[in-house]
Amino acid sequence: MWICLALLLAAAQSVNAQQQAIAFTGAMIYPISSEPIENGTLVVRDGKIQAVGPADRVRIPRNAEVVDVSGKILMPGLVDTHSHIGGGDGGDGSSPLHPDVRISDAIDARSDTFKKARTGGVTTTNVMPGSGHLLSGQTIYLKLKDARTVYDMFIKNPALHDGFAGGIKMANGTNSLRQPPFPGTRAKSAALQRNLFIEAQEYRQRILDAGNDPDKMPNRNLRLEPMVEALDGKRLIHFHTHRHDDILTVLRLQREFGFRVVLHHVSEAWKVADEIAAAGVPSSIIVLDTPGGKLEAINLLYNNGRALEEVGADVAFHTDDGVTDSRLFFRMAAFAVRDGMSREAALEALTLAGARMLDLEDRVGSLETGKDADFIILNGDPFSVYTHVMQTWIEGEMVFDRNNPDHVPYAVGGHEVYRGEFFDHYSTGGAQ
Repeated sequence: MWICLALLLAAAQSVNAQQQAIAFTGAMIYPISSEPIENGTLVVRDGKIQAVGPADRVRIPRNAEVVDVSGKILMPGLVDTHSHIGGGDGGDGSSPLHPDVRISDAIDARSDTFKKARTGGVTTTNVMPGSGHLLSGQTIYLKLKDARTVYDMFIKNPALHDGFAGGIKMANGTNSLRQPPFPGTRAKSAALQRNLFIEAQEYRQRILDAGNDPDKMPNRNLRLEPMVEALDGKRLIHFHTHRHDDILTVLRLQREFGFRVVLHHVSEAWKVADEIAAAGVPSSIIVLDTPGGKLEAINLLYNNGRALEEVGADVAFHTDDGVTDSRLFFRMAAFAVRDGMSREAALEALTLAGARMLDLEDRVGSLETGKDADFIILNGDPFSVYTHVMQTWIEGEMVFDRNNPDHVPYAVGGHEVYRGEFFDHYSTGGAQ
């Protein structure tokens, strides 16, 4: 009897320790991985999606908190595959190639830019070092949770040396064409990148030749370590490129060395969409609503998304924040739809496609049982300029609520939000 009582007590304590289930009812749900659900129900518990489906097919757990979101749109949190929020930096002017630099060492987890991004519905992002190098460093994939330190935001990946999910930021084109030690031509840029991969191949071979003998193992090389991870397919390379000829250069490098790559920006992807599709390489694109910027991006057109969709290439959107404000992420997808991209592909490009490009599709990007409870609630059509993100949830915790007056400034504030100085500015009467 005492054993039975102890087991019952332990079971009761276990139940109490679990997060109370929350059921969101009445919304139009866009799961992304399946057809939209009218009058849908989403059940969340312990940071995961417990159930999702039509109201008449989803059982709401006893004692669950029920939230009526009738008339609203509920969809996955947005995945931004390329951002510079968090105040970090990357390589310096000492070299055009900095594979040993980690953006995670420079991120301010308490930056207001993370709060701003959440108001736009962004829940997962790939934070990059800058683009003025041929290789500016290692990126980091983050969940935009309320954070005391960066460790609260990191996504773990035990396959990588530092244990945290991330890629490598590389680039070509005009950004890195400068005075020595930087290259002065496109051809020299590609030569420097090839040499780095060859160094990494040789370093990897020395490791393989050593077997398990520590006496034969080469000294640890922080420059080549992440490049070996890329050669082994453990770390994605995120490649900034614009012109069609630069895009083809990336595809040649990828064929030569066999690394996994995501093309970023690809302003002229529409010129070589067939080649991109044939290579089986995904593209993360940006859509701008104002002219300007660099000359190599002059042919960035709204039809980029449609052109890639038509040839069956995987395509996602990114903000490159602060090039495009994270709060306006939906708008670039709307521009792509206006120029012929399907609504379904555009919504996937904001969510699940981006998750695939970060190797996180098993956790985020769609509303499916067992995935992380990362989702947003909208008060209207996702592509309407009149629609607002009303709430943002990450792993079952609400991190933005437009009805909370403490959160609203991050949704509507100006340039001071970027500097992380909003409340100092606001408290002195600077913001009205």
